[in-house]
Amino acid sequence: MHGISCSRGNSVFFQLNAPLFVTWYQCLVTVVLCYACSYISNIFPSRLTFPSMTFDHRISREVLPLSFVFVAMITTNNLCLKYVGVSFYYVGRSLTTVFNVVCSYLILGQSTSWRALLCCAVIIGGFFLGVDQEDAAGSLSVIGVIYGVAASLCVALNAIYTQRTLPAVGDSVARLTMFIVILLVYSLVFWQYNNANAAVLFIPLMLFSGEFGEIIYFPSLLSAHFWILMTISGVFGFMMGYVTGWQIQVTSPLTHNISGTAKAAAQTVIAVAWWQEVKSILWWVSNIVVLAGSAAYTAVKRQEMVANHESNAKARGSASPEREPMISTKSGSASENV
Repeated sequence: MHGISCSRGNSVFFQLNAPLFVTWYQCLVTVVLCYACSYISNIFPSRLTFPSMTFDHRISREVLPLSFVFVAMITTNNLCLKYVGVSFYYVGRSLTTVFNVVCSYLILGQSTSWRALLCCAVIIGGFFLGVDQEDAAGSLSVIGVIYGVAASLCVALNAIYTQRTLPAVGDSVARLTMFIVILLVYSLVFWQYNNANAAVLFIPLMLFSGEFGEIIYFPSLLSAHFWILMTISGVFGFMMGYVTGWQIQVTSPLTHNISGTAKAAAQTVIAVAWWQEVKSILWWVSNIVVLAGSAAYTAVKRQEMVANHESNAKARGSASPEREPMISTKSGSASENV
């Protein structure tokens, strides 16, 4: 969801410097779509299968930590793009894999092999090389880099907490999407959800960033074309949020972050070509180093997963012959007694 909010909130499309407001509206559209799909599913169950969108206060409290991480991820991600160019966005956000390793150890207690740590070191080296080349070009924004590092941390935390929170909603990505977003949206339509504590989180953020002034004096605020495009971006945000949660559910937080890194790499090439930017050789080397480190990390983790799967399969295979004689012996003794 945050990917579209960054693009739509940028001045390139709307000249509206209010990315948090755009994201807030996307959240509202997502909630409406969740309830609409649930309603249609109840009327036409044979045509559409969608979970019931009932709000549970207990579940909302369990999802609340993820909501805080979600807000932080969107905010830092949008602020990063506000201060750095789209072409540097890939390098600025390249530490997501590194933070995923750190957070997996601190939160989930999962250790990492030395080969994977070596790949992380390569990624860190590419990150610092990219920062150095951006500084040499005179386009480095320190605050943008800081926001990029913070966004990388929040993306890793979001993936981990999403996987941890899915069991609370019965492993339903749609229900998880609804609960996350409904805690973030401050709207009279959902005012009765008093326990949605995070609903006001975007309000102070927009006040702090001065977005209310941008919104009030925006010349196209009453334009139907503007709201149609905003709604379309909200629909795509809903689709991205659903697919993201589905990906994490069926794979892992690591796979989600790696696919996001690949997307950012393609985004970098497209951005440089679109804006006709001229970059140095070392600048491109930094991107290649980060991409190579991420690809190597993926290969290492895949080998480890295959090895673990084979060892578990062998353990199950060696244990089955020991259980089989016990069953047959018991059945045989029972027949003799009869």
